[in-house]
Amino acid sequence: MIRLDYTQAKSFLPDPELAQGLERARDAHARLMDGSGAGSEYLGWRDLMVEPDDALLGNLQDVAAEIRQRADVFLSIGIGGSYLGAKAVIEALTPYFPTGDGPEVLFAGKDMSGAYLRELLGYLEGKSVYVNVISKSGTTLEPAIAFRFVREWMELHFDDADDRIIVTTDPERGALNELRKAHPYRKYVIPPRVGGRFSVLTPVGLLPIAVAGVDIRSLFYGAVAESERLSQLDNNSAIEYAAVRCRLLENGYSTEVLAHFEPRLSSIGGWWQQLYGESEGKGHNGLLPVSLQYSTDLHSLGQYVQDGKRNLIETFLIAEDDGGDMTVDIDSANLDGLNYLEGKSLTEINRKAYEGTARAHVQGGVPVLTLWLENITPGSIGELIYFFQHAVAVSGYMLRINPFDQPGVEAYKKEMFRLLGKP
Repeated sequence: MIRLDYTQAKSFLPDPELAQGLERARDAHARLMDGSGAGSEYLGWRDLMVEPDDALLGNLQDVAAEIRQRADVFLSIGIGGSYLGAKAVIEALTPYFPTGDGPEVLFAGKDMSGAYLRELLGYLEGKSVYVNVISKSGTTLEPAIAFRFVREWMELHFDDADDRIIVTTDPERGALNELRKAHPYRKYVIPPRVGGRFSVLTPVGLLPIAVAGVDIRSLFYGAVAESERLSQLDNNSAIEYAAVRCRLLENGYSTEVLAHFEPRLSSIGGWWQQLYGESEGKGHNGLLPVSLQYSTDLHSLGQYVQDGKRNLIETFLIAEDDGGDMTVDIDSANLDGLNYLEGKSLTEINRKAYEGTARAHVQGGVPVLTLWLENITPGSIGELIYFFQHAVAVSGYMLRINPFDQPGVEAYKKEMFRLLGKP
C-alpha cells in the first residue's frame, strides 16, 4: 500500500484551496473510473488490472526461464516507454552487482550513438545472446536503426538467430509483423489500448523483467491490489497527490522534484519523469518532473533546492524497509569522528537525513510531500507503478488535458526527418 503524507505542504495551501483541489480531484477520478474523460480509448492499462491474464504471465515466465538457462546476454531494444519501465523495475529489484545468476540485461535503441552500438556489438562477441525488439510501428528511428545492426549481427553469429529474436509489437500492423513473414520470430502483443509510458505491466516490460529474475506475478498482483484500493473515493492517496500538486501548480510552482535516498530507485525516477512529462506537459501547462538521488544530489543541486528560485515542490519517495541493515561500530581512534553513530544502522541514518532535509527545505520555502513504500519488493514496486499511473490520469483531467497523448513528441521528429531527407 502506497501511503501519502502531505502535512509539510499544507502550510503552502490555504484550507479552502486544498478542499477545492480535493473536490476537483474526486471529479477527475470519477471520469477516469467511468471512462468519460479525454483519451478513454487508452485506458487499457486499467483493464489489465480488472482482468489479469494469468496464462500470459505463465508464458512469459516460461520463456524467461528458457532465456535465463541459455543466454549470457538479453538485449532489449526500445525507446521511451519501451525500455524505461523495464529498466526501472530491474534496477530496483535486482542486486547492485552481478551475481552470475541469469543473463545480463542490456538496452539498445534508446539513442542514436554509433559509439555505443559499436562497443555493444563488440561486447557481445563470444556470448550467447537473445534479443527482444519492442516497437508498435517497427519504424521508430532509434530502435529501428539499432535492430537493423543487431539483426545482421545475430544472423552472422547464430544459425538459430530466428529462435533467439523476439518481437513485441502491434497485433497486426507494422514493420515487425511484415518482417515475421520471412522470419518466424516469436511475438508478444502490445495491447492496442495501452500507451507506451503505461506499458510496463504488459509484455513490453514484463519479459525483460522476468528474464532479469524478478517475480513478475508478485509485481503484477501488487499493481492489481493497488488498483483495487484506488478504485474507492475514501482514503485515496492518488486523489490527494493529484489534488495537492495541481493546486500548487496553480499557485505558481512549476517544478516537482522526486527525491529518494536509495540508489536502486533512481531509474524509477527516470520512468516517472517520462510518465509525468508526457502526460501533463501540454498546452504550456504541467509541472516539470525532475528526479534527484539523495544524499548524492544534496551535494550538487541541494544548494538550489534549498535557496534557489522558489518554484519547486518536492516529493520524497521513501521505503519503510530499505534493506540498509549495516550498523556503525565503535572505533577506538575515532579519527573520522563517527563514534556518535555507534549502534545506528544505515537505514536509521538515511531516515534522519530524509527528515532533516525535508525540514530544511520546508523552512526554505519548498512544499514537501512524502510517498511511503512498505519495502522494495516486487509487490511494493507494482503498487508504486499503478499508483503513479492512476494519479497522473487524475491530475491530467484536473488540468483539462488528455493525459494519454503526446502531440509535442512529433514536433522534433518532423524537423529531424526533414533534415535527413526522409521521403
